[in-house]
Amino acid sequence: MKVIRWTIITIAIVFMLLLGIAAPAAFIGLAVFLIGLYLNNQYRKYKINFKRSGWIMAAGFVLSIFLATADSDATETVNEPEKKQIVTDQGEAGKAEEEKLAEEKAKEEKAKKQAEEQARLEAEQVEKQKKEEAEKQKQEQDQNQAAESLGLELVTVGRVVDGDTIETSDGRKVRLIGVNTPESTTRVEEYGKEASQFTTSELSGKKIWMQKDVTDTDRYGRLLRIVWVDIPTDDMDENEIREKMFNAHLVLNGYAEPSTYNPDVKYSEYFREFGREAREANKGLWALGDEGTTKGDLDSAAASSSSSSSGNASGSGSNDSSGTASSSGSSTESYQNCTELRKVYPSGVPSTHPAYDSKHDRDKDNYACER
Repeated sequence: MKVIRWTIITIAIVFMLLLGIAAPAAFIGLAVFLIGLYLNNQYRKYKINFKRSGWIMAAGFVLSIFLATADSDATETVNEPEKKQIVTDQGEAGKAEEEKLAEEKAKEEKAKKQAEEQARLEAEQVEKQKKEEAEKQKQEQDQNQAAESLGLELVTVGRVVDGDTIETSDGRKVRLIGVNTPESTTRVEEYGKEASQFTTSELSGKKIWMQKDVTDTDRYGRLLRIVWVDIPTDDMDENEIREKMFNAHLVLNGYAEPSTYNPDVKYSEYFREFGREAREANKGLWALGDEGTTKGDLDSAAASSSSSSSGNASGSGSNDSSGTASSSGSSTESYQNCTELRKVYPSGVPSTHPAYDSKHDRDKDNYACER
């Protein structure tokens, strides 16, 4: 019995120790239990003191359980807000993490969309460039075909000699047919420098298209050409002639008079019309007089002798449009050569002068023996 009793007491003490470790308040019950155990031993040994010490032991055991339970509940009650806070913190942390992940995902999607949009724009740009290049090539092909059909030759202007004469970059001299600007080289006529400056500003270094009428060159080896600054769709359309033909620009702006030499008469009627317009508007050289400042189809002398001048121009074969094709009907003064003529007229004589003789007019500009 004694062994059983002490075994039970040991188990109880160990149990209460465990309770005390889990809940420190349970040590109070253990202390009461140990006091009861001490009193019980005193009573058994000496039959003294409190003889009901077993109740104290029982009370200590029960108190230990009670206090352990109460302490556990209190701990849980005290820790409940902390647990809630932890849960809340964990929830907020999880929510923040989710928001961060969502934000990163949104950024990735946005970056992906931007990359796709950029790729689309680049593809469109490449496609646009291809179309533009294809259109440009087609336009060039169409231009080449149009130029070929109209007999146009593309050249670059190297320099300008005067208002109606240019030189290509490959060294060929070109005389603009159908027009005559005032002289500005070997001799100077009024408004000649202005005409030369206009041609220089409009053509120097530019690409142009040259068109032959009938005659290829004059007696000086200069090409006789119509000059286009752009390829016309219809080279006989008046609007296109006004806009794209440089010969017409000279006449329309009063820098040249129309000057016709057979057989290069394809645009002669247009040039005369443009010349009359410029004269009526007092443009350029026409502002200096009704006869202009050089010779041409609209001069009164040329109009009065148009039939004979046509024959003279045709017979000359020079197609040098630097003057009109008129000449005086007969000479009252005759000189064997220019040396003799210059003794009397040092600067030479025009076609309307009595001393004019076509044999002295080597360049067929209707001005004999000019220096």
